[in-house]
Order: sequence, then C-alpha cells, then structure tokens
Amino acid sequence: MHLGHAFSYSQADFIARYKRMRGHNVFYPFGFDDNGLATERYVEKKEKVRATKMPRKKFVELCLKSTTDAEKSLKDSWSRLGVSPDWNITYRTIDQNCQRTSQLSFIRLYEMGREYQKEAPTIWCPKCQTAIAQVELNDQEFASTFNDIIFRFEDNTELTIATTRPELLPSCVAVFVHPDDKRYKKHINKDVIVPLFNQKVKILADKRADPEKGTGAVMCCTFGDQTDIEWYKAHNLPMKISITKDGYMNENAGRYKGMTIKDARKNIIDDLKNKDLLKTQKHITHSVNIHERCSTEVEILNTKQWFIKYLDLKEEFIKAGKKIKWYPEYMRIRYDNWINGLQWDWCISRQRYFGVPFPIWYCKKCKKVMVADEKDLPVDPLEDKPKIACKCGSNEFDAEKDVLDTWATSSLTPEIALKWQKDNKFFKSMYPMDLRPQAHDIITFWLFNTVVKGILHEKDIPWKNTMISGHALDPRGKKMSKSKGNAIDPIATIENHSADALRFWAAGSKLGDDLAYQEKDLITGRKYIVKLFNATRFAMIHLENYKVSRPEKLTTIDRWALSKLNKLVKLSIDEFERYEYTKSKSETEKFFWQTFCDNYLELAKDRLYNPEKYDKYEVESAKYTLYNLLITLLKLIAPIMPHITDEIYQKHFRDNEKDISIHVSAWPKYDENMIDTKSEKSGELAVKIISTIRQYKSERKMPLNTELEAVSIDIAEDISSVEKDIMSTMKIKKITCEKVKDADIEIDNIKIKV
Repeated sequence: MHLGHAFSYSQADFIARYKRMRGHNVFYPFGFDDNGLATERYVEKKEKVRATKMPRKKFVELCLKSTTDAEKSLKDSWSRLGVSPDWNITYRTIDQNCQRTSQLSFIRLYEMGREYQKEAPTIWCPKCQTAIAQVELNDQEFASTFNDIIFRFEDNTELTIATTRPELLPSCVAVFVHPDDKRYKKHINKDVIVPLFNQKVKILADKRADPEKGTGAVMCCTFGDQTDIEWYKAHNLPMKISITKDGYMNENAGRYKGMTIKDARKNIIDDLKNKDLLKTQKHITHSVNIHERCSTEVEILNTKQWFIKYLDLKEEFIKAGKKIKWYPEYMRIRYDNWINGLQWDWCISRQRYFGVPFPIWYCKKCKKVMVADEKDLPVDPLEDKPKIACKCGSNEFDAEKDVLDTWATSSLTPEIALKWQKDNKFFKSMYPMDLRPQAHDIITFWLFNTVVKGILHEKDIPWKNTMISGHALDPRGKKMSKSKGNAIDPIATIENHSADALRFWAAGSKLGDDLAYQEKDLITGRKYIVKLFNATRFAMIHLENYKVSRPEKLTTIDRWALSKLNKLVKLSIDEFERYEYTKSKSETEKFFWQTFCDNYLELAKDRLYNPEKYDKYEVESAKYTLYNLLITLLKLIAPIMPHITDEIYQKHFRDNEKDISIHVSAWPKYDENMIDTKSEKSGELAVKIISTIRQYKSERKMPLNTELEAVSIDIAEDISSVEKDIMSTMKIKKITCEKVKDADIEIDNIKIKV
C-alpha cells in the first residue's frame, strides 16, 4: 500500500460508511489485483529469477505463492487504515473465479464476432517484450534532434526530408507530400533514393502530409507512428521492419544490425554527416510514447495478436458516459477525450507468463481456432486439451501461449463480484451497481474498459455513479515516486500519527483534487482526536446514568446550539449525497472546536456543576443538549475518523443508543423544527459579549474566573434570554443594558463598561 492508495481508498470508504449509517445495505467487495506484468517483475526481483529462464508452470506457481503471501500483509494494511469492505467477499484477479469469468467473456465476445486475431502493426514494448494497448502509453519529454537529411533523385538532384528517427531509414517505403504543395507537385510518383540504404521509394501525394512541418516531405517507415500505419494500409505499401522485438536492429538495417536503436541512430547520423547527407540538425525537446510500466520508448512492430473490435462503437461509449453521473462532473471530459482519440482496436493478448490464459487451441492440420467449452472453464491450454476433435477430424492441437491483458480481466470486476453467469437472479438484482470509486489516472484504463465490457455483454452501463479521486502528492506538490525518493509510507504514518489522523488528512481536499501530504495536517487531526476524547470524558462526568429524554422546555442557549447543529446535519447530508466530504469534515471540525468546545461547554458549565442554582428544566435542557451535540458530532465525523468515534461510542454511548457500533447506528436526522433564527441571534450575541469580556480580562492579565461586580452593555438588541448565561460564564454579579460612555472595550458596535 502506498500513500495514493490510502488517500483514494479512504475517500471511497467515507462514502461506504456514510451510506451504511443512512440505512443502506452496502455491498462492498474487495479485490486484490495480482494479475499482471507488475507481479511478474515483483516476483523476479523478490525470488531473483527470470521468467524466461524457467518452466512457465514453475514461474506461475512462484507468482501465486508470492501474491498469496503479499495479500495477507495487504489485508492487514487496509484493515489498519480502517477501510470497511466485507472481507467475506473478496477476489483475486488471478483466482479460479476471475479466470473463469475472463475466459467466458472472451468466448462470448468471440462468438459475437467482436474478437479477431491478426498479424498487424502493434504497439510493442522492447523491454517487456510484449504487445501493449493504447491505454498503457504515457507521454514523456525527451531531448532529440530534428535532422534534415538529403535524399537524391536518379539525376542526383536533392530532396530534403526532416526526421527525428533516422534509424528508421532502412524501413522507409515511401515519401509523402501534400497534393497541393507547389514545391513537390512535379515530383509526385517519381522515385527517390533513400540515403545510406539506397532503396528506391516513390513520392506519393496524401493530404495527411503537413506542408508546415519540417520540409513538407515526410518519409513513411513501417512503422514510425500511427500515420505510417494509415499510409501503409491506404496505399498498399510494402512492409519492411528493421527493429527486433527486444529493441535491436535486424538484418534489414545492413551494417547496423545488432545495434540498439539509440546506437543505430547515433551511428547513422555520424555516417550521414561524413557523406555530406545531413544538411542541418536542430536540437529539440519532444513528447514520446513510453510504456507506463517500465518507461521504455515503445515501437510499432508487426506481430500476431488478439483484438477486441470496438472503434465502431465510439459513439455508443460516449452515450454510456453521459448516462453515468460523474463526481466531479468535469472528469467526464477525460473519458470523452480518450474515446475521441482512440485509433486502435483493443489489443488483449500479451506475451507474458503470469496471467489468465486464452481458452483456445489451434488445430495443427487446418489451423482452425478451437474454443473451450464454457462448462470446462477455467482451462489452461498448455495443460488441458480439447475434449472433442476438430471439424476436420484432427485430434492434434497447438496451445495458445499468450495470456489475456490484465485489463481484460479487471474490466469485469462488476461481473466478478456479482456472480455473472453463475447466479443470474443475484446478478440481475445488483446490476448496474451504484458506485465506482477510483482515481483519475485510470479513467482510461479501468473505468473505460469496464464500460466497454458492460455495453458489450449487458448493453448497459456497469454502475450509475462514479466518484473520481485525485492523487496524493509529496509535501512540495510533486508526484510521489520510489525512484525519486519522495514516497511516503502510509503504514509508518499510521504508526506515528494514527489511521484516523491519516484519514483526516485524506478528507482535506475536494473530490478529484490532488492533495500534498503535509505533516501539520496529521498533527491537527491528532489534536482533534485527543480533544474529542477529553471533551467527551468531561461531558460524561455530568451525564453519568443519563437517560435521554427531551425536557418540556429548552433554554435559548440550548436552542441556539441545537439550531446550529441541525444546519450542520443538513449541510453534511447534502455534501455526502453528492459524494463530497470535505465541507462536512471542515464544518464539523469548526463546530466542534468553536461552537462546542470554546463556547457551548463554557456556557453550560455552571448549570452542570451547580444544578441547585437553576430550575430543573434548565439543568435537563443542558444535559439533553450536551448529549445530543456530542453523539451527533461523533456520528458526523465517524465516516472519516472511524476508530476514535467508535472507541468513544462503545465507552460512553452504547448503553443508551443500543447499536453495536456507531458505524451501524442511524445517521443524524435533520429536524427543520429545530431551526430557531431568533435563538441563534441571541446566542451569537452572547458569544460576542463573552468574547469581549474575555478579551478585557486577558488584556489586564486577570484570571478568567475573576468575579466582576457590574458590567454595563450598550446594545440595541434584547439579551434578557441569555443574560443569565453570560453572567454565569464570565462570573458577573450584575449586568445592566444602558448607554455607555468611555467604554472599556468595544466589538462589533457593542460597547462594554466593566
């Protein structure tokens, strides 16, 4: 678990706990995502092995054991943080149920005609040596050079072409110019000779060639980018790959064979210079696609892969996104932009070892694809065999060695959790689910692909709402990274400050916003915990054996406090109902410190300590108000700070409230009848007057319990209903309301003479 997990999962848990207290029966499963390239790398490092140097079955067994061991530690970490899923409903993205569900999805989509296998240009990671999907790309800025290279016609005249990738010269199969570019019209359909490699290629016209970029003449190499692929298909060009799967130059590169891509680039540039074929060179910084797992620059190679056809459904996916309610709403723009920018069908095959196997074989005789029977799932084609012969009569098969992309499984988490195609009654009663909580960086990975599977299999969105969290950043506002050395361990943070303090920090930003880790915020959270505990302990001295009963009459001060409390309850409900928590947390915190601790406890203290001086209803009113303020404040902060609130609840409130935990007790109800504007005004006046007299005593270094003989207040408003409270709180023997000359102190137009 890293701090980003603690941040994002805490925010999701705030909502789950709130919904429970609102009376919802919350279905909250928990999944361990242990299927993928990251697991392979983790196991190779941990066990000091290489997947390529050992039997696949043995490596998979190592991965399964390592992930099982890791999950025990992870579960402990999540539990310590206070997340509250149903630990009886868990799954691992590599377990038998997940494999069955993922393989079943593959079979159903294959039968729909939505899946196809093709040797085609594919995004490839030379380091991981596997195909990857468009969604697995990141952009990174790299220093490079823009090279103006001289191509020659047969009559030795020159054509200058600008490129950042001269190492692709051996793969050049055409040159493109814009059909309206007057500079090159006379050259269209002529042959030009590629420098160093001497192959003849045609100059062709295509509107995708940008006259403003470089020299306006662009070499098409198979393959440098997406446009090269489009030209290759549109103009029926030959294919000439010069890069190997592990990132070296192949035999098409001639004397550069065996060099790394970067070494070949350097050597080719040097040779161009030596032969006077490099006209100019400009140093630039440009954005390059890298594999998000290993930060390696990707290539486009021609490989045989499995794809899900979905580019024809882009409009349907956009409509699906509009059916989902997004919190915050602006996050849908990322979803829409991703779909509008899609250029590739979903490549779902991976050249890896640890993953969900494709449930297919290939007939050795006729090459037909043999799909596993659904009732036999999950299957491993390397271990299992088809139970029937091929239609051609052959009983000999080759197993598919590739595994499914991890997102082909993770995109099925609603189906996995809801027993898709196993318990149809349960599935139909639960689908679509209510909420998908996740971070913004995987909208294009997890959220989009889950919508894809939902539309393809169920013709419906997988959930009605999605809440998107931001990122946890380091104290300087930078993204955390182990390699940068700025990562913060949430478990160490919990040990130093407590889980509730960490969750308190996580509630400090609006949903969707990134939040820098600041230790001062955790210290503030810890102070809150201590004060909550101590304030409750003080109050309970006066509420021992108290049975909650509303008195016939409430004092003005008590009505002031309860009116403000009900406004806070309404605000909290409104905020949580739209999957927000920050304002509820901050306003509850503010109410606790200022209204409750600084003012109400002081105003009610004399009635609690000296009940004999008051009418019975005044004492009962104080006890009733004190109890309700405390239990309500505990409940309002319970989703965010679950440990301390339940600790206090068990110690002081369970006998009265009866619920086994504060987290299954009822959320506070908003009572409109408790809103009392007149009492609030009187209460605020009392607070201002008390604050002014405190200031008077403080300036004169007088103890706050110093008795004052008489105080005159110049005030237009009637304070008779709170006069007694002011006197008892500030130890005043007599208050008069009259015009004051030469005031000792003045605040908000209130003049006071002591």
